[in-house]
Amino acid sequence: MDRLPIGLVFPGQGTQKEKMGEPWRDTPSWALTEEISAAAGEDVAGLLLDTPDEQLRRTDLAQLAVFTVSVVAHAEAVRTGTFAGQRVVACAGHSLGEYSALTAAGALTVPAAAALVAARGRAMRAAAEGRAGTMGVLVAAPLAEVTELTARVRAEGHEVWVANVNAPGQTVVSGTPEAIDRIEAEGPSIGAKMIRLKVGGAFHSPLMAPAAVALRTALEHTPFAPAHLPVVANVDATSYAGDCDWPGLSTRQLTSPVLWEQSVRTLVGPLGCRRLVELGPGRTLTGLIRRIAPDTETASVDSPAVLPVLA
Repeated sequence: MDRLPIGLVFPGQGTQKEKMGEPWRDTPSWALTEEISAAAGEDVAGLLLDTPDEQLRRTDLAQLAVFTVSVVAHAEAVRTGTFAGQRVVACAGHSLGEYSALTAAGALTVPAAAALVAARGRAMRAAAEGRAGTMGVLVAAPLAEVTELTARVRAEGHEVWVANVNAPGQTVVSGTPEAIDRIEAEGPSIGAKMIRLKVGGAFHSPLMAPAAVALRTALEHTPFAPAHLPVVANVDATSYAGDCDWPGLSTRQLTSPVLWEQSVRTLVGPLGCRRLVELGPGRTLTGLIRRIAPDTETASVDSPAVLPVLA
């Protein structure tokens, strides 16, 4: 009998929380925190066990913390044979989660990915400090109407763009604080309510161009495996299995929308995933997947306690 084809998905920034490493600290895979700390130049164990929520919201620290928990969760799932009765056919990650996906797929080593995540987080933090920005989720409005609204507000002289296409009726916009205020005021005209995100910048928008320049240098000096498990890229919802331009795709990701809804459709459509397993803190992606592809089986690995159940 063929094993169940599954896809692995990894969350991004915003899922971090205080003591997020606590469930994993007694697992053998926790040893990866030392390897990641050395590559990133941060005390990762301290981030995951002792850093308060307020400090953990800092862009560079949040990204490193979420990446580490995702990588540890994946390593522990592999070590315990959780996927033995299943066949992993592809990976994908939301924004930062793409680096966890590339690691799980074998495109990047853990130290190489950790160094990139650290460089990315610092570059994004620096870009945000140089130009104020923020983000908000528009709930209930169709994507076409959100796109039209952002274009209209830009025509008024404001800087705002669609940043994440997360699921039907959930679109994130990114831009200057004044532009996001304007979008929030106009939201009811398209039947949308805005939920402000607690982020430090206008991510996935042209305001991140300085970060893209800085990250590109790090990417170009990082070896990617010439062949690996397919990874669905955020920028075009297309799967790549190696011998492709990941430095270019990853650079574009900083200033382009995250096409998450389309990425999930790629996983369950052309790639044939019948189950999608989220690895890392929280269950944000699982909730989005249920809205995008309600007939697809989902599972979340946010604690080692669930691993025996999934095997």
